[in-house]
Amino acid sequence: MAAAAEPGPRAWLGGGSPRTGSPASSPDLGNGGRARLGPRSEPGSGRERVGARTPGPAAPGHTFRKVTLTKPTYCHLCSDFIWGLAGFLCDVCNFMSHEKCLKQVKTPCTSVAPSLVRVPVAHCFGPRGLYKRKFCAVCRKSLEAPALRCEVCELHVHPDCVPFACSDCRQCHQDGHRDHDVHHHHWREGNLPSGARCEVCRRTCGSSDVLAGLRCEWCGVQVHTVCSAALAPECSFGRLRTMVLPPGCVRLLSRNFSKMHCFRISESAVPEHGEGDPAADGSAPACPGREVPPQESRPDKQTLRIFDGSDAVHRGHFRVISVPRLAGSEEVLEAALRAYYITEDPGDFELQALPAALRSGDPGARAQAQSGGAAEAEGSRGPGPPDSVPVAEAQIIRALPRTQDVLKVYPAWLKVGVAYVSIRVTADSTARMVVLEVLPLLGRQAEGPESFQLVEVLMGSRQVQRTVLADEELLLDRLRDIRQTSLRQMNQTRFYLAESRPVAPRVSLFIGGLPPGLSLQEYSSLLDEAVAMKAGLVSVSHVYASQGAVVLDAACFAEAERLYMLVKDTAVQGRPLTALVLPDVLHTKLPPDCCPLLVFVNPKSGGLKGRDLLCSFRKLLNPHQVFELTNGGPLPGLHVFSQVPRFRVLVCGGDGTVGWVLSALEETRHRLACPEPSVAILPLGTGNDLGRVLRWGAGYSGEDLFSVLVSVDEADAVLVDRWTILLDAHEANGTENSMADLEPPKIVQMSNYCGIGIDAELSLDFHQAREEEPSKFTSRFHNKGVYVRVGLQKMSHSRSLHREIRLQVEQQEVELPSIEGLIFINIPSWGSGADLWGPDNDSRFEKPRMDDGLLEVVGVTGVMHMGQVQGGLRSGIRIAQGAYFRVTLLKATPVQVDGEPWVQAPGHIIISAVGPKVHMLRKAKQKPKKAGTPKDA
Repeated sequence: MAAAAEPGPRAWLGGGSPRTGSPASSPDLGNGGRARLGPRSEPGSGRERVGARTPGPAAPGHTFRKVTLTKPTYCHLCSDFIWGLAGFLCDVCNFMSHEKCLKQVKTPCTSVAPSLVRVPVAHCFGPRGLYKRKFCAVCRKSLEAPALRCEVCELHVHPDCVPFACSDCRQCHQDGHRDHDVHHHHWREGNLPSGARCEVCRRTCGSSDVLAGLRCEWCGVQVHTVCSAALAPECSFGRLRTMVLPPGCVRLLSRNFSKMHCFRISESAVPEHGEGDPAADGSAPACPGREVPPQESRPDKQTLRIFDGSDAVHRGHFRVISVPRLAGSEEVLEAALRAYYITEDPGDFELQALPAALRSGDPGARAQAQSGGAAEAEGSRGPGPPDSVPVAEAQIIRALPRTQDVLKVYPAWLKVGVAYVSIRVTADSTARMVVLEVLPLLGRQAEGPESFQLVEVLMGSRQVQRTVLADEELLLDRLRDIRQTSLRQMNQTRFYLAESRPVAPRVSLFIGGLPPGLSLQEYSSLLDEAVAMKAGLVSVSHVYASQGAVVLDAACFAEAERLYMLVKDTAVQGRPLTALVLPDVLHTKLPPDCCPLLVFVNPKSGGLKGRDLLCSFRKLLNPHQVFELTNGGPLPGLHVFSQVPRFRVLVCGGDGTVGWVLSALEETRHRLACPEPSVAILPLGTGNDLGRVLRWGAGYSGEDLFSVLVSVDEADAVLVDRWTILLDAHEANGTENSMADLEPPKIVQMSNYCGIGIDAELSLDFHQAREEEPSKFTSRFHNKGVYVRVGLQKMSHSRSLHREIRLQVEQQEVELPSIEGLIFINIPSWGSGADLWGPDNDSRFEKPRMDDGLLEVVGVTGVMHMGQVQGGLRSGIRIAQGAYFRVTLLKATPVQVDGEPWVQAPGHIIISAVGPKVHMLRKAKQKPKKAGTPKDA
């Protein structure tokens, strides 16, 4: 075997990433990958007409050709308009450029992008959606139809381009593979805001016409592609550096878990086109040329279905190309290779006609094609003379047999002077022989080969799969089998030389939904009975008895995956269980000034904007610090941050959601290294009274989330009283007026207000209506309209609440006036911002504050009175002020605490300030801008 070391990492974009999103790693690409172009080849984009074939200067894998423009076109490098009739187009990835810009093109072609990724990280694609004025990162075309977007980075792709997307997502944690301490910029090309300005030259770098410009997905800096060379490669995380959880401080060994599981992202129930759905049509127009004109309108063209291997035939996934009817076999082959972004020498491939029996679904013919024995029909031979030959309707690309091949071997450690080494393998070459050849080239000749192993890595866009090759594995046969299966997979397969050190797997699984109040042994027995945990491989490391949850430590990847999938489909005592994969935060490695932000989002709050917020926060911060409350509640996030010495919390939801998180903080305070984290609010609910008092606004309406995070960082810490409410329903009288069954005593926490009577009844009716048809409650305006409608229905209702309850304040009986509702308020905002207590001074009471240890008791006479209070025409009836209250319910009565309503059975309600005050964040007052200050300042 002949071996030759390639040159070291070439500086691309000034030491940044050669592929947008990865540090530099590519040796000299050369011209070997340029496809040969036939005289009749067309770009097929519909924007230009082929002119004389004039290849441009060599660029990172591009195959440029001079074309005649027939429509307004923009340069993908400088984003300026291309004046004149000539431009330079890459036949593979549709990159369009001025002639003057060709020498400055640094963006790699899609055909070579997988080879430039330094650390392969899979993407997390969500459901399809409409993304206006966005462009596909693979074919560079506009996203006019429903497309896919990564939930972690700003990658946008067409559904049929997903298999060709590069596995260059953000590396958000250490997983034991090529971990590093120095963090570089993670560049993503294009789809910048139209007003984006370059950090270097301060000129506009965003474009709504083409895929142009670069943006770091960690620090948010935006630059021109050319200007990026002036920036240092290291990333400082920008303005949010103190709030971001650094990737080097998070560890998650996730060999058998997808990225969707690692980041707790709900997977779409609908299989995406071209990704594992054998029933899908599979037809994907070739790129270039996404829209293939029908044959009726183009009599000189023919449309062919092209498969790239046995796997594509088995799944029925193909690409569609349009070629002239008089095209020669070599021209057809080149168009087929371009459809799969393959720029290798066409002389190494051939086209074989797909048998008619196979196209009709015959199992025997399908098995024959998968074994490589597809019959060669007339006109399906490989490259030959450019004579006119008949072409079959469906064809498959096959690699010609090779007696030797070149294998690129990458070092699995980062601190090495070369990106990869090239090894020539023959029919007798084994994995052990390759290891022996590569070690001296990487400067590790002093170490024994038994300490290393050859690892095959398939860098899929959705999942990165690693396979350790046996010492006696014949590599030439291995490469042939991969090409036989899929030429696309061959382009995305890489071989690493890794140290064969034993890995001690440790996976943390959060299990929720268990019965509360059990011991460690009882939880272990319960889980053994439900999912049959294997002794010695799985242990219970943490028990949260009050919330009915445990954390398991699994010492085996296979067992952790089995438990995860099994628990998600298991119910205990009629309650479905929740399973989450949790990372470990290496708190000792956190920077001294780091105070990461723990984000909780309730996607069901208010106008159902939580889904978009989840995606946006995952991109602005580390996804491991963003938690969805409908998936396990606040406890998983608090457990992950339990050892962090300093952190803050941002709750995205209504007042009920804020109370939920504060209650979880109360219960886990003794387990936290930071027992009193400050809590900020992004109001998503309907009332948002606590958010109003703390200056976070009446409700989120689409503001820039980056500005929201900056406001959280600059917010002031304040104290807010936290009240404990004991509900004891031991005096049920069993009369026909009783509306609720007898309940055991329970304790709830309160921050805003507690209502008894008419206001709780309105809240209960609204809550029930939302539970019945949640899809209709998608806007804050509609929600308030439902409140008004429910209130009008209760206008004539009277239950004489003052006769059904008794009130004691500080052990003193208080006579109640004629009222329909009794409200205990802790903050000066009620019912979407109304001042129920009123601004007037009263010598009987102290001036209310939210940290004075006192509650104000106010009464309302009915729906009309409540409407007048919300309109600012009246105030409530001031009844009392104190720190200890005892309410006796003589009948079942609606009760609501911080917007969460229910029907309380007859009994006692005791309200006291026994809990500690909570630390909240109040938005700082904005300083008035000086007149004439430039916008950029």
